[in-house]
Amino acid sequence: MASPAPLIASNDDVIDVISATLGDDLLHAEEAVHEISIAVRREAINDVMVTLRDTEGLHYQQLMEIAGVDYPERPERFDVCYHLLSLTRNHRIRVRVTTDEETPVPTITDIWPVAGWLEREVFDMYGVLFDGNPDLRRILTDYGFRGHPFRKDFPLTGYVEMRYSEEHKRVIYEPVELAQDFRTFDFMSPWEGADYILPGDEKADGEEAPNG
Repeated sequence: MASPAPLIASNDDVIDVISATLGDDLLHAEEAVHEISIAVRREAINDVMVTLRDTEGLHYQQLMEIAGVDYPERPERFDVCYHLLSLTRNHRIRVRVTTDEETPVPTITDIWPVAGWLEREVFDMYGVLFDGNPDLRRILTDYGFRGHPFRKDFPLTGYVEMRYSEEHKRVIYEPVELAQDFRTFDFMSPWEGADYILPGDEKADGEEAPNG
């Protein structure tokens, strides 16, 4: 074959093209570890996506993922990150908007229908609202679940879990149990050293490892 690996388009001039086409909708753009990330105005996300999809030199035709990030100390605590792929250029880009617990992000389901499921996942895990999503329901947790598990302030205990009970022949709810049976705890600092020999310590003194 002509090349041992798929050709990947260069990042050269990509940020310049994005800056020229998005104008004031672009808040920030950077290249790090050979990847381009941009931040845009939340209200303009639909126009931005169409521009990234249709503009010559960009052509990001496919939505691969929508992810959430939580920064509780910020007024707009959530990042919503869209990962796009250009099939013709074998190139990826990350698009980011910010929002809070009450301000919805415009849906992009009219551009990529698959966004319906991805937006539901971000809603379920973080509580981010998406204006215009035709079916914004929980998708990973139970419909009666309270809270959003990926928020940094979500408690790890005190909630209920559900399971199918063979005894009752139905789904039941019960308090969350964190099994400790197979865990051992050693609270001594590793920097102070333990009073027992760990596997592999004998190699530091040039001793042979015991058999077995």
